[in-house]
Amino acid sequence: MLARRTIMPEIITIGETMAVFTPKSTGYLRYIRDYELRIAGAESNLAIGVAKLNHTAGWISSLGRDGFGAFVCNSIRAEGVDTSRVVWDANHRTGIMCKQIRNASETSVFYYRDDSAASHMAPAILDEEYIKESKILHLTGITPILGKTCRDLTEAAIEMAAAQGIHISFDPNIRRKLWGGNDYSPLLREIVEKAQIILMGKDEAEALFGISEPRHIMDMLFTKGNAKYVAIKDGAKGAVVGDKNQVAEIPPFPCCCVDPIGAGDAFNGAFLCGVLEGKNVIDCGRMGAVAGALATETYGDIEGYPSREQMEIALAGGSVVYR
Repeated sequence: MLARRTIMPEIITIGETMAVFTPKSTGYLRYIRDYELRIAGAESNLAIGVAKLNHTAGWISSLGRDGFGAFVCNSIRAEGVDTSRVVWDANHRTGIMCKQIRNASETSVFYYRDDSAASHMAPAILDEEYIKESKILHLTGITPILGKTCRDLTEAAIEMAAAQGIHISFDPNIRRKLWGGNDYSPLLREIVEKAQIILMGKDEAEALFGISEPRHIMDMLFTKGNAKYVAIKDGAKGAVVGDKNQVAEIPPFPCCCVDPIGAGDAFNGAFLCGVLEGKNVIDCGRMGAVAGALATETYGDIEGYPSREQMEIALAGGSVVYR
């Protein structure tokens, strides 16, 4: 058996990544015959975004011992993310997702992930020594609703991070299609209150807390929870970011959007890189805005994520010359 790599990432994230069939043309799936195989998963998207910005990231998950699992793991590892803690499950398959792209503003997804390998993740897959060397543990609201063992896994990871004084970053990432008629709002609110870094959409904040005004959301999070950094994302309208000392609006970065999926994860990853670099919350937000905008310019989740060079040029107000 090969020995595990000794990389100890700055940011660790945990969650399911699926093999994704992306249509080569727009329209209803019943008329599509050609697809490209890509990957998609909120947590691995973030890890890839972090790696592209020259920080170290690790992704913990479970994959089926099948061709799709190998494709997913190889794709993530090829982007510079540490996958040494991936668990291979011989009894359950890798999850699959299919996109339907009607136009630039309407992308639908269809999941085939029931009983997937990742839905059977449990606390036993966690390596406490690995986690305690990190600086940020990033979680989403997707993982704990995949099943009881995944909920236990999320709670165990939070406890490990809290015991070591590691910052917990959380994006509720509400996926109603996965809720199956259940209300997971109380569970997600509980995790929000434990996190030091909260990254959520404006619509998610309203769904969880009944508050639509970003500054009121922040007032609540800074007084009732453990929040140190908060970003409230509002898609093409930009974002509002803040800490206990300041709150600021971050305008959207100019882009030519073709597919918005993956933009929120790109924002999150870049924002966390700013935190690692000791930047103020406004500059963290600006980094997030750049990454989120560029992510929308391709049909894949992660293909448009910026490199460090692209990020620095964009922040300086320039453009990259490719020839």
